[in-house]
Amino acid sequence: MTSFLTEARNEKESITHDTRRLRLFSGTANPDLAREIADYLGVIDGPRVCKRFADGELYVQIEQSIRGCDVFLIQPTCAPVNDNLMELMIMVDACKRASARQITAVIPYYGYARADRKTAGRESITAKLTANLLVKSGVDRVLAMDLHSAQIQGYFDIPCDHIYGSPVLVDYLSKKDLGEIVVVSPDVGGVARARAFAKQMQGAPLAIIDKRRAAHNVSESLTVIGDVAGKTAVLIDDMIDTGGTICAGAELLRKEGAKKVFACASHAVFSPPSCKRLSEKGLFEQVIVTNSIPIETKRSFPQLKILSVANMLGEAIWRIHEESSVSSMFR
Repeated sequence: MTSFLTEARNEKESITHDTRRLRLFSGTANPDLAREIADYLGVIDGPRVCKRFADGELYVQIEQSIRGCDVFLIQPTCAPVNDNLMELMIMVDACKRASARQITAVIPYYGYARADRKTAGRESITAKLTANLLVKSGVDRVLAMDLHSAQIQGYFDIPCDHIYGSPVLVDYLSKKDLGEIVVVSPDVGGVARARAFAKQMQGAPLAIIDKRRAAHNVSESLTVIGDVAGKTAVLIDDMIDTGGTICAGAELLRKEGAKKVFACASHAVFSPPSCKRLSEKGLFEQVIVTNSIPIETKRSFPQLKILSVANMLGEAIWRIHEESSVSSMFR
């Protein structure tokens, strides 16, 4: 199986890129990912100062000329979400005042994405508010990965390129001897995501876990719709937060006769007590995530496998800079 990353890399090597007007800067949320992206593009993670004053206020200074340049700011708005979001907006403002030609916010993980609609009276749609804040701060374009819901792309009144981490996950799984597999959605809301993933896994069958949520971060799995007995089940979700949903799903799959269970997600939020749940119960052969969010050593566990999305993000950045198609990466 030849992945789109290999094809993109071959295409990239056959073209001499002009990066004179491309500038890349990382915030403090995930500098390691930014450095990998910079390596792919053949540019540097630009010099900048990001610090905090004694009273907690953030300070950002860009330490090179960016006048007339295409600037890409890499900053997932993961925990601490408010600090990282504010830092991103301050970076945008600094670039705007430095006469950048175009500013693209590269957001591998978009915080507040789950607050994408009203489910009760007098609630905020915080995903939309966050989009408004970014637009008002001066962002010209957004590059996001695996938004919690597709509608968030429409919350921005500026171009928003939405890419997916699934090709990286599929490429990894396709190299493993998994036997007969079934792709499983942990809830009804994730069926479209699981169906697309199953299609990429050479048309694997699909199963769905019927789940009712009793409260925030608390879920109850009821039944499996589909045949999983004797098969390798691949649970696919956009993120793993407390691990309640994915672990309850794995328990149910084991009861229904699944031979092995793998968990796949783009975003490793890993709020407590997720790592304990994912590792101690022995439910998973592997928990496969990407590096969209940095994972501290203390949050690691034996079953964890982290895949890099740097090359994919780098290719998307280059295509935006060259004004070529981003969606064609996923055809």
